[in-house]
Amino acid sequence: MNSQVVDQELPKNAPKKRRSSKFKSVVAIANSRLSIKVAAVILSSSTLVSALLGIFRDRLLNSYYLDTYPTGIDAYTAAFTIPDFMFFILTSGALAVSFIPVFNERLVKGNKKSAWELSSSLINLFALITFVASILMMVFAEPLVRYVVGPGLDEPGTILAINMMRVIAINPFLMSIATVLASIQQAVGRFVFYALAPAVYNIGILIGITWFTGGINIFGVQLFGGGIMGVALGVVFGAVLQVIISLVGLIGLGFDYRFKIYWKNHGFKSVLKLLPARSLDQGIDYVNGIVNTNLSSRMGAGALRSYQQASSLHQMPVNLIGVALSTAYFPQLTEEIVKGEESKFYATFRRALRMIIWISLPVATIAYFARGYVVSFITNGGDPLIASVLGTLILAIFARSVFHIASRGFYARQDTRTPFIVSIIAVGLSTVLAVLFSIWGFGPDGLGWAQSIGAVLEIIILLGLLHFKSSHQLFNREFWVAFAKMLFAATITGCVAYSFVKFFPLRSTDDSVFITVPKFVLISLVSFIAYVVSCSFLNLPEAKPILAKLKKILFKNV
Repeated sequence: MNSQVVDQELPKNAPKKRRSSKFKSVVAIANSRLSIKVAAVILSSSTLVSALLGIFRDRLLNSYYLDTYPTGIDAYTAAFTIPDFMFFILTSGALAVSFIPVFNERLVKGNKKSAWELSSSLINLFALITFVASILMMVFAEPLVRYVVGPGLDEPGTILAINMMRVIAINPFLMSIATVLASIQQAVGRFVFYALAPAVYNIGILIGITWFTGGINIFGVQLFGGGIMGVALGVVFGAVLQVIISLVGLIGLGFDYRFKIYWKNHGFKSVLKLLPARSLDQGIDYVNGIVNTNLSSRMGAGALRSYQQASSLHQMPVNLIGVALSTAYFPQLTEEIVKGEESKFYATFRRALRMIIWISLPVATIAYFARGYVVSFITNGGDPLIASVLGTLILAIFARSVFHIASRGFYARQDTRTPFIVSIIAVGLSTVLAVLFSIWGFGPDGLGWAQSIGAVLEIIILLGLLHFKSSHQLFNREFWVAFAKMLFAATITGCVAYSFVKFFPLRSTDDSVFITVPKFVLISLVSFIAYVVSCSFLNLPEAKPILAKLKKILFKNV
C-alpha cells in the first residue's frame, strides 16, 4: 500500500528512484563481507573468467599477427615489459601484502581515522611516483627497447616497440590507483568488484584488438591510425575500466579520501618500512622476466612471443589456484596474528597449503600431458614451440601456486624481508641457468627449465624456514603422509591423462576450438575424476566435498 501511494504522488520520479535503489542494493550485496569459502569461489571463478578472456585475447592476437606479422607481435610483447615491471616493482602485490596487515590492525583496534589516512596517503604517494615513472618511460623508451628488452628486434620492430611503449607507459599510473582501491576492499573482506577488475582489464584489451586496430575516427577526424598500435590503446582503455570498477567496490564503505599524504601517520610509516623489501622481491622476479625477454628476442622472429605465450599459459592455473586461494585466506591469517592466536594461524595456514597442493598437482599433471590442446586454444592447430616451452614450465605451475601461500605466511607477520632474500637466491639461480642454457643452445626450452628449477628451490626454502619459525609445529607426520598420498593419486591421474591423449590425439586438422575444446574437457574431466576417486580411496579429506557433490548430481533421482 505504501509503495502505491508513493507511485501516485511521484509518478515520474518513482521509477528512477526504484532503479537507483535496485542498483544500490545490488552493489551493497556485492560489497558485503564474505566468508573464506565464498571468497575463494568468487576469486577462482573470476580468475577463470579472466583467464578465458585472456585466452580469447591471445587467440585473436596470434591469429592476426603471429604468423603474418611476427615482428609486430614481438614488438608488442617487448613494449609491455618495462611498464609491467614498473607496476610490479612499485605497486602490484607488494602493496597488498604490506598494506593489509597494517590496515587490518587499525580496523581491529577501531581506529578508522588512521586507516583512512593511511589509504589516502598511499593513493596519493603511488599516484605521484608512478606518474613520474610513466613520464620517464615515455622519454627513455628508445634506449629501453634497444638495449634492455628488445636488442634482437630488427629496426622496424624496434621503432614499433618504442612507439607502443610510449602509449602503454601510462598504465602503471592508472593501475597503481586501482590497486590501492582494490587492496582496501580485500582487507575488509570485499572480493566481488576486486575479482572483476582483471576481467574488465582484458575486456578493454579485446576492445582494442577488435575496434581500435581499425583506427579511431570521430566526426570525420582521424584521431588514431590503427593497426597493432590499436592494441596498445586497448591496454590503456582496460586500465581505465579497472580504475572505474575499483571505485564502485568502495561504495558503502565510508572511505574518507583526502588529497594529502599523512607522513606522520604511524600506519603509513609502517607500510613504507614493509614496502621496499616486497617491492624489491617483486622487482627481482620481474628482472628475471626482462632477462628472458632479452634472451628470447635473440632467438629469431616469433621466439619472444612464443616464450611469453607459454609463460602466460603456465601463469593462468597459478592465478586460478595459488593467487585466488591465498588471497582469500590472507585476511584471516593476518587477523589471527594480530590477535596472537598462533595455533589457529598454523592450522589455517596448513589447511590452505594442503588445499593448494591438492588442486595444483592434478592440474599441473593434466596440463603437461594435454599441453598441445592448451596451446591450441591460443593458436589455431597448436604450436610445437609454445607447447614444448609449456612442458618445461609444468613444475613451475605447482611451485608458484604453493609460493603464494608460503610467502603470505611471512607477510601476515609483517615480515617482507625473508621472502625477499629467498627470492634473490632463487631468481639469481634462474637467471644464471637461463643465460647458460641460452649459450648452450637450449633455446626457449632452456628458459622454461631455468624458471621451474628456481621456483622449486624457492618454495623449499620458504616452507623450510616457516617450519623452523613455528618450532617444528607446521609440518607434522599427518601432513607428509597426506602429501605422499596426493603424489600417488597424481601419478594415477598422469597415467589416465596420457592414455586419453593417446586415444584422442591432437591432429593437424584440429584447427577449431569446437573440435579441440570437447576433447580437452573430456581428457581433463576423466583424469580429474580419477584423481578424486584415488584420493577418496586413500582417505584424503580434501576429496570428500567433491565426491559428495558428484553423488548428489549423479544420484539425485535415485
